[in-house]
Amino acid sequence: MAFSGRNIISIADFGHADLIAVLDAAASLEREPRPRLLDGRLMATLFFEPSTRTRLSFEAAMHKLGGSVIGFSDVASTSAKKGESLADTIRMVEQYADVVVMRHPRDGSARLASEVSRVPIINGGDGSNQHPTQTFIDLYTIAKLFPELRDGTRELTVAFAGDLRYGRTVHSLLAALAHFRCRV
Repeated sequence: MAFSGRNIISIADFGHADLIAVLDAAASLEREPRPRLLDGRLMATLFFEPSTRTRLSFEAAMHKLGGSVIGFSDVASTSAKKGESLADTIRMVEQYADVVVMRHPRDGSARLASEVSRVPIINGGDGSNQHPTQTFIDLYTIAKLFPELRDGTRELTVAFAGDLRYGRTVHSLLAALAHFRCRV
């Protein structure tokens, strides 16, 4: 699976082979870090709602891979506060960035952004809808602890607790686990 130029909007956009490729890529980068992989690349982080772990993990990863970061974490400091549409914000930011990571409080906002953007959009959480990148790390963690997730030699039982109706991380992980031999 080639990730270059691809949007990451929803786990529904990824099949089993795609998810295995994500796990393989993560394992490869963990084994052999590539500090110059993204030299000269610029990532924009557009966080229309609060985030600590997601925003900082993306920014740290971009720096560790040799890239640079621009963006905002406080919508009050942007033209969106003055009524600029999401589409207009994306069209402006794409002029500067090679990729956009976005968190937004509205369900479907990442898909909308991907429809107007000429650069890849990565969904860092859109309302109660999806959080596919959190699912990637959750799957990677599960696969490291339980290698049978990858090869299907044993059914895994996975339980969820907390905000199941509105939890975007739960929605994404449930969709991903459907591609594996898991009982939820």
